[in-house]
Amino acid sequence: MSQPLALTPAMADAVARWLEGEAAARDRSPHTIAAYRDDVIGFLSFLGGYRGAGATPASLASLKQTDIRAFAAAERARGLSARSLARRLSAIRSFLRWMSDREGYDLSAALSARGPKYQRSLPRPLGTEQARELLDYAGQHHPEPWIAARDTAVLTLLYGCGLRISEALALTTRDWPMGEALTICGKGGRERMVPVLPAARDAITAYLRLCPYPPEEADDPLFRGARGGPLRAGVLEGAMAKMRQSLGLPPTATPHALRHSFATHLLAAGGDLRTIQELLGHASLATTQVYTGVDDAHLMEVYRRAHPRR
Repeated sequence: MSQPLALTPAMADAVARWLEGEAAARDRSPHTIAAYRDDVIGFLSFLGGYRGAGATPASLASLKQTDIRAFAAAERARGLSARSLARRLSAIRSFLRWMSDREGYDLSAALSARGPKYQRSLPRPLGTEQARELLDYAGQHHPEPWIAARDTAVLTLLYGCGLRISEALALTTRDWPMGEALTICGKGGRERMVPVLPAARDAITAYLRLCPYPPEEADDPLFRGARGGPLRAGVLEGAMAKMRQSLGLPPTATPHALRHSFATHLLAAGGDLRTIQELLGHASLATTQVYTGVDDAHLMEVYRRAHPRR
């Protein structure tokens, strides 16, 4: 296989303009924009090596299905999963559609190349009893009482409010004291209101009472590390790993699994998808619908265990 070629200046400019449009018009997060950049540049660089000449806006007019299939085969050969490849091809198609509109050529034949089939994995939530057991144990897992109280407070926010770990750790002194609802800035800068349960407020109150680093400025982190700096996600993930080992929970019992548990348990209790979508801050309802698969899977498991003719 030929070595990938560097992008031509015109092609690099086109990619930059497309990314600017995605960030501005579609409200993509910085992480998504960075992933899109890698996906498209990887494809165009491959295309240059595959065809023996750097890709230009004009040369894309002759793009064929075989070019996209060759790229997909090369990505699979280097170990990329079917799911990751499907996501990468989605970004590439979006860019190519933008290019065809901008340059006035028809890429419908090339864009009709099928992506890989894959089984979408379901979230792995904790059971309600497992979640309660974890939150109870968090208060005693560390010999330093304020750290145990801190971890309890963060985990209670993840499970009780459905926050991402990054959202919980981004809270500052200005977010306290909390009322009945909290404004969260999520992915893509999207803001949402989430109800705050009394249990979450109580857990944070208990932590702040013990924390040796009293808040001073509005921008001070609400949750502190052992030396007083902002609490890092890796520290909480490490603590969670020790807790799940002590409790005999599966490796899928991560901090993010508590967010999955929040959504799954709400759905099982009769919550509607639109409300859960808003609480989680999902841009698309399709993202939230994955939790219906979890609920259905649980129902079938119960059915198979209980049916007299299993």
